[in-house]
This record gives sequence, structure tokens and C-alpha cells, in this order.
Amino acid sequence: MKEPIRVLHILQRMEAGGTQALLMNIYRKIDRTKVQFDFLVVYKEKQFYDDEIERMGGHVYKLSFREDLDLFKFQKDLADFFKHHQEYSIVHCHAYTVGYFCLKAAKNAGIPVRIAHSHNNETVHDIKYLPKLFMQRMFTKNATQLFACSDEAGKYLFKDKAFQVLKNAIDSQKFIANAAVREETRKELGLENSFIVGHVGRLHPQKNHGFLIDVFEKIKKKKPDAELILVGTGPLEEKIRRKVAEKKLLDCVHFLGNRKDMYRIYQTMDIFVFPSFFEGLGIVAIEAQAAGVPIICSEGLPPETDITPIYRKLLLSDGAEMWANTALEMAQNLSAHTNMQQYIIDSGFDMNATAKYMENYYLKLNEI
Repeated sequence: MKEPIRVLHILQRMEAGGTQALLMNIYRKIDRTKVQFDFLVVYKEKQFYDDEIERMGGHVYKLSFREDLDLFKFQKDLADFFKHHQEYSIVHCHAYTVGYFCLKAAKNAGIPVRIAHSHNNETVHDIKYLPKLFMQRMFTKNATQLFACSDEAGKYLFKDKAFQVLKNAIDSQKFIANAAVREETRKELGLENSFIVGHVGRLHPQKNHGFLIDVFEKIKKKKPDAELILVGTGPLEEKIRRKVAEKKLLDCVHFLGNRKDMYRIYQTMDIFVFPSFFEGLGIVAIEAQAAGVPIICSEGLPPETDITPIYRKLLLSDGAEMWANTALEMAQNLSAHTNMQQYIIDSGFDMNATAKYMENYYLKLNEI
């Protein structure tokens, strides 16, 4: 029997994030007798998806760049990796701050197909902004194909270069609104009689959790039975917890960490609040709508996320009071908690078609 081709995906981590969710959704759906995925990450610790990847026949390889920050060692490690792993003809890179070095090493190793993939449309303006911006601009130098999760993300990173948009598709069947699951999961969380405000995202500056807490505080004053559930982990967790404590909201804000049952967690929510400063796409906005959860989001999300009657976009400058009022209004939407699957399919965000497209795409590239 012919061995499947192996595609190497390069990321910072295989954490519970949007990019990783997209790749895992594709991986679960492709014909793995024809195409297998492996992953190269730059953190040594155990990754969120390690066990599932191994069960499906993939491998997770780990370099330690993020721990030691030694760029010379990192480049040597990359060269050594490709020297000892000559099974790849396709490298698909998603870690664009170090992507230049990864694709350069792949090129030096003679790998003919080197894909650069944009998943965001801005970077946080902190002390690392200029170095990151420079490396992002270098990302495409050794690439042979360019992908982006949205038109905005592609134009941001690739400027006037030609690229393909690969929508961050989901398994829409899995997310269909289900009253029994909603009741069961709310009971498990001890929130069956509550008005649940939800948010899913890494606890990172990009996601704007400070404003989210301000919005929830306003909602709580208007609706005393309101509870906030936060799914995700990240470097700002302690800072966010302090803000919650300062506002005396500890009893009604729930940090759920990373979850592998998000299709159930969405069902519990009455409204999804998503005030990110920027998003390449924001796959959780698609997942929430697929689950029938009304969503209000910021101007940081691209137009592609507006796909159902339960979606509303606001400006961050509109302020927490307007966001709170709109959240309570949207929660009463007559289409809330109904089957949204056809909207997902019609907008091109269903995973079945995306996985088949990528499977065929990789097989065709392998012939180069």
C-alpha cells in the first residue's frame, strides 16, 4: 500500500487557539491514508493536541527557541531537523514571526513547496512590535505559496502579492443548537438558572479582556442573574483576575481554562461578547453563530464573520454601556438557539468542503 504524503505544519504551539483548531479540523476530516500531518513547534512543553495527533498517526516535533531565545541555535536546530527528516516535500508555516527562518531552512534543505499562511491582520503595539513587524515582512521571502484566513489578513501581511484565502472552516454538524445539550451543560456548570455571557479566547492583549469585564459589569447591573464564562488561558490571566476582584465580580466570573468540548460550552451561552482589537478571522465567532449563540463583536473582525441574523458589530469607541445594552437586546433575537448550519455551509465555512479542498491541494503540490 502506498504511504501517505506527509505535510509538516510549523507553529509556535499546538495550543487551544483558532489556527490550531482549523488545522485539527482539517486533519480530522482528510483521508489520512493519502495525506498525514506532522507538526513542528517552538515550545518544549506538552501541547494541547499532542495526544490526539499521535492517535491519528501524526508526530509533534519540538524545538526550544521560545525558552532559550537563541536565534543562532534555533537556525542550527532547524537545519539539523530537516537534515534528519527528509520525508517532507511540503512545509506549511503558520508561525510568521519566526517563519522566515523556518522557510529558509526548508528551502536550504531542498523542500520544493513552502507555504506561508497569514492568520492575523495586526500585531500588538508593544516593545516587540518593530522586530515582529520586520520578521513578518520577511515571512514571504522563501515561500512558494501564500495563504490567508481572510482577505484583510492576506493584504496586511502579503501587501500586493497574490494569495489564496482559506476560510477557517468548522464541523458545522457538531455545533448545531441542541436544547438538551444546553440544559445538560448549564447544569454541569451550576449555571442552569443564569443569564450566561460567554467569551472564548487566549488571555492576551489582542482579545481586550479589560473592556469585556467592563461590559459584563454593566450587564450585571442591569441583569443581576448574569454570569460570565471565560474559556482560554494566557499571560494576562492574573491581571484579568485582579480586575475581576477589584470590581467585586469574583462570584460571577468563571475561568474555565482550555476545553475540548467547546461545541457543548457554546450551547450554554445566552450572548457571546467578542471585543478583540484585531482578528485575522476569529474562528470562535463562526463557532458561536453555528451554535445559535447571538454575538456582538468589534470592528477588529473582518466582514467574512458576518454570516447569520444573530451577528452584530459595534465600535469599541461606542463604550461599555452601549455594548451591554446591545448584548441584552441581541440575547432576545428570535433566531437565537436555532439551527444555523445552512448559513455556515452557504458562507463556505463548513469543514467537509475545506478538508477535501486541502487534501487535493496537497496531493497536487506533492507532484511538483
